[in-house]
Amino acid sequence: MNTVVRRHATAWVALTVVLAVHVVDEAVHDFLGFYNPFVMMLRDVLLIQWLPTFEFGEWLAGLIAAVVLLLIASRAAYRGARWIQWASFPYGLILLLNGCAHITGSLLWQRMLPGVLSAPLLVLASVWLMIRAGAALRS
Repeated sequence: MNTVVRRHATAWVALTVVLAVHVVDEAVHDFLGFYNPFVMMLRDVLLIQWLPTFEFGEWLAGLIAAVVLLLIASRAAYRGARWIQWASFPYGLILLLNGCAHITGSLLWQRMLPGVLSAPLLVLASVWLMIRAGAALRS
C-alpha cells in the first residue's frame, strides 16, 4: 500500500473514531434534551415540519450503526478504492458542518451545548480527511 492511500485511510478511521467520541459526548451531555425542543420550536415558528425528533434509544442505535458501517468502509479506504476517496468529501463536509454548528450554537446561546467539547476534533479531523482524500485522488 502506498503512503498516500495509507494516509487517506488513516484520516478516514480517525474521523470515524472522533465521530464515536462525539456521539458519546452528545449522549452523556443530553443532546436530545436540547435538540428535540429546538426542533419543536422550529416546527412551530418556522413551520419546518420535515425535521425529525428522536427517542434516545433509536438515536443512539442509529449513530452506533453509522459508526460501525463507517469503520467497515475503512477497509475500502485501505485498499485505495476511488469511491471511498470521493465519499470522503461529503462525509468530511457533513461532520465539519456538524462541528461548526455545535461551536456556533454554543456561542449564540452563550453556554456549552451538548457535543461542543468534541466539536473542535470533528472540525480538525474533517478537514484532515478532505485534504488527504484530495491528495489520494491526485495520485
